[in-house]
Order: sequence, then structure tokens, then C-alpha cells
Amino acid sequence: MTSMPITELTTRARDIFRLVVEEYIASGQPVGSKTLAVGGSGLNLSPASIRSVLHDLEMLGLLAAPHTSAGRLPTEQGLRLFVDGMMQVAEPTREERSAIERRLGEPGPIEAALAATSAVLSDLSACAGVVMVPRREPRLQQLQLVPLGPGKALAVIVGEDGMIENRVLDLPPGTSASSLQEASNYLSARLAGRTLAEAAQVIRAEVSAGHSALDAASRDLVERGLALWSEDSGRRPVLIVRGQANLLDDAALGDLERVRSLLDDLENKQSVAELLDAAREAQATRIFIGAENRLFALSGSSVIASPYRDREGRVVGVVGVIGPTRLNYARLVPMVDFTAQSLGKLIG
Repeated sequence: MTSMPITELTTRARDIFRLVVEEYIASGQPVGSKTLAVGGSGLNLSPASIRSVLHDLEMLGLLAAPHTSAGRLPTEQGLRLFVDGMMQVAEPTREERSAIERRLGEPGPIEAALAATSAVLSDLSACAGVVMVPRREPRLQQLQLVPLGPGKALAVIVGEDGMIENRVLDLPPGTSASSLQEASNYLSARLAGRTLAEAAQVIRAEVSAGHSALDAASRDLVERGLALWSEDSGRRPVLIVRGQANLLDDAALGDLERVRSLLDDLENKQSVAELLDAAREAQATRIFIGAENRLFALSGSSVIASPYRDREGRVVGVVGVIGPTRLNYARLVPMVDFTAQSLGKLIG
């Protein structure tokens, strides 16, 4: 949505509009002329004068009055004008930066860091935190099957980029160490320089055509190894969402239908991932307000999303928060951006 130029408003209208938006974001309640006339607003205007400006802003579509005497609140168009032309962002505090870096720095696989990212964003924003998992298929170097004991082996896969992951593989009774080694050598020779999907296609074609020199036991191990990694890859989530319960705050209780619609949207992770995908091409944090995105049009929710990059500068995913349109954009935009930068440092 393209907002009207902020320069079209008079200085008085800009000041009153800014105060309405900031008060609404802080309280979640419509803002009346009496509230703006007192309390250190610095306007030095009578309630009648303020009401006149509020009426003009309403006629421009920037404010709305939910009830006759309930005061005004910003429309989605008004919020867009505020975000694009008036908002002054505040850098994350030292405590917020420390909390983000601490949670992301905990040892573990990259999946744990992604889950921690969505959790810490949820905790700090009091919204739902979301992370789109990197879409990447690393080129592989080798897959080694290491015996662990009776009926178990450790399948260790090594990527060309230094990535190392492992899974426990169940073995058929009587599996010999020589069969494990033969299967490992066969897999590594055909994995090198390929993605897992590419290697699996070559290996299965060779085995089914009878062109492999593997014995029956080793062929079984090769199939088990491929099945284990293919199944594991397929189960990895496209999107990690944490903190849906944050959306059920006191303000939400008065609009349960909106919240129910939002929770239903979040359950449909594929649709949320498609929305966040629009932020992948952005150079900076993107903000979607209410009906600006089809997915959250009914629930009237906002999304703040920022792409994160690997060490070579390629966009590999998106992090963000989802909440009501009265998000504290000035605080959350730089927080999401900082989180994206911190996560990018962990991605190989």
C-alpha cells in the first residue's frame, strides 16, 4: 500500500497524528481530544481545536472512530504513513542484544538455533516469533557408518562446506564391520560433490540395474542410510513458530474472532512461509500491516520480517514477529533486524 506523503499534513496535524498513534500503540485504546489536551503533550491547544484536527485526519482516512464518543485510533493507512514517514526507530537495548546473542549462541545443531531465534523474538516482543528455515541442499563430501554396538551405527554425513550431522541407524542382526565399511565407501564415492537427492538417484539407479558390486548386506545398509537421511530431511519444518499464546492478551479478549482467525492462519504454516518469502528479496526489514497482506487481512495483524544471510551474503531465510497492528514498530523493527544479523553469523 502506498501512503500519502507526510508533507501534505500541516505541522499541527502531524503532531496530533503522531501523538494519537504513539498513545494507541502504548495503550491499545482509542485516543480522545481530552487525553491529547493534557498530560504534557505540548500541543497547547483546546480540546475543541484538537477535535477539529482529529476530524480532518479522519476525513483523510488516517484515523477512525470505533464509536461516536470513543476517541480515534489509526487506520491501517494511518499506520503505514506513520511507519514510512514519522517513526523514529530505537536501537535494541544492551539487555535485548545480550539476550538474543546468548540464546543463539547456545551449543547445538542449527535447528536448535533456529528454534531459539523464534523463541527469543517471541519473548522480547510479546508476539509470535517466526523463523523460515534455510532452503539449502549442501553439496556432500562423505557419509560414514560407524559401529556403536549391537544393532546400532552412527551415520555421519559431512558437507563440502564443513557441515557435519549425525543420526543413529538401526542395523539388522549380524551386520559385520566389513559391511559397514563397504557401504560407507560406496556411499562416499557417489555422494562427493552431489546433493543428497542427486546422490540417491545415482545410487538407486546403479543398485536396481545391478551395476553395483555390493553384497546383499551392504546394499541393505546403503538403502537404510539413504532412507534415514531422506526421511529426516523431509520432516524438517519449513517454518518455526513460537509464542502463539502471547497473542491472547487482555486486549485480544475483546476481539476473540480476530484472534481465532490469526491463530488459524498461524496453523497454516505453508501460507505463512509464502508470505515471509516476499521478504527474502528485500534488502532490509519489511513491514506488512493488516490487509496489505491477504493472509492476515481478516485478523488485522501485522508482520515485521527481515531476511538473514549466510557468510557469502546469500539470503537463506527470514525471521520476524507477528502480532496486532498496534505493534511497537519503532522498537521491534531494529530488534528483528539485529536478530537476523546475529542468526546470519551462525549460518555457514
